Amino acid sequence: MSEAVRIADQLRRAFDGDAWHGDSVLQILEGVTAARAAARPIKHAHSIWELVLHIAAWDGAVLRRMGGVAVSLSAKKNFPPVKDASEAAWRKALAEVRRVHEELVAAVAVLPDSRLYEMVPGKQGAHYNFYYMLHGVVQHELYHAGQIALLKKM
Repeated sequence: MSEAVRIADQLRRAFDGDAWHGDSVLQILEGVTAARAAARPIKHAHSIWELVLHIAAWDGAVLRRMGGVAVSLSAKKNFPPVKDASEAAWRKALAEVRRVHEELVAAVAVLPDSRLYEMVPGKQGAHYNFYYMLHGVVQHELYHAGQIALLKKM
């Protein structure tokens, strides 16, 4: 098994399930309604919905970086605002984060291991290669999964 396939597997586990640590992002999101997702139980903190949009934004940014584009996200793109808090809009947001994540996992799974040590477009520093970035995406998803789990319990 290639290293890229192993990383793709970890991305999938963090998001879809069978992760060593416990519940994945999607498992934590099970049963979350639009009202719950849009709620702000912690003043000045992001909502579950905003965190879901943020995960999708960064999965998409990483995909574009893998395609050779130097990507940075503006504040509005980093945490997109929730403009419609309906159940239909929540289902659409969940479908979008799944779609982008699945696209990312598929792209990582076919990435030649030789590319893992190439520098990420637009990033500085000897350590910021694709290997570093892709492991960072796994960590990013799990970090926000923990936040979502706490917000869901409040």
